[in-house]
Amino acid sequence: MDDIDVEQQEPFPVDRDGRQITIEEDEPDGNRKLGCCEKFQRLVSKWMLPETHRKGYMERANCCPPPIFIILISIGELAVFIYYAVWKPQKQWVTLDDGIWNSPLTYKPDHRQEAWRFISYMFVHAGVEHILGNLVMQLLLGIPLELVHKGFEVGMVYLAGVLAGSLASSIFDPLHALVGASGGVYALIGGYFMNAVVNFREMIPLLGVFRILVIVVIVGTDVGFAFYRRFVSHDEAMKVSFVAHFGGIVAGMTVGYVFFSAYNKKLLKDPRFWLCIVGYVVFVIFAILFNIFLSPAP
Repeated sequence: MDDIDVEQQEPFPVDRDGRQITIEEDEPDGNRKLGCCEKFQRLVSKWMLPETHRKGYMERANCCPPPIFIILISIGELAVFIYYAVWKPQKQWVTLDDGIWNSPLTYKPDHRQEAWRFISYMFVHAGVEHILGNLVMQLLLGIPLELVHKGFEVGMVYLAGVLAGSLASSIFDPLHALVGASGGVYALIGGYFMNAVVNFREMIPLLGVFRILVIVVIVGTDVGFAFYRRFVSHDEAMKVSFVAHFGGIVAGMTVGYVFFSAYNKKLLKDPRFWLCIVGYVVFVIFAILFNIFLSPAP
């Protein structure tokens, strides 16, 4: 018998944690019961990834690290809302008024030289409906996205939407204050929407139609309500800028799409990545110069 050179043998496939990958065809009976975690991961892969990427995702899927970014951001936003609703003097906590408008976190045109406000406004919300809507959307969408793409990608898209939202508001609605995490939430929605549209045929067409319709209905309803608060409602406390919605969704449909569609690929070698990053940086630079030299705000 010929000697076998061990070094020439194909290495056993292992995942990123060093565990041997079990190929489905090698299962003796094909009837192995999936655990709860595996079932959840398989469901996530069907909703978040085209078919060509699902096998690779399932081979290395785990909950380590957990979706810590979106959970921590949500806890922070809820904590700030509770602080202003309970520990700050308010006429009512269903719709907050004085506390949030005097907050050092709120974006205000006459305080825009305090640069942190362009990001920190995401922690402040105008009322129960406002905070619940954002939390529900970002948790339902952000947790599966972070399980697939991990915290860095989701965090970059979310914060890009937050910054794009406040900068867009400072340009197109320069005289009104801004609160809420809608820019970040809409960035996640925009990135997922573009991924669902571009990979429509590979992401289970029937579910693809349902996904797109749900996104359109949710976005249309929310934007409609934002228009109502801005132009129809007589409650001055609710008249906040709505432009952050559009800034966030555009950031998601560009930067977010690149991050979420390039699963398991090196972004630095993707020309779309550089195109979106350069476009985003140009927008940020223009917005900064506008706020310094051209803004009509005080």
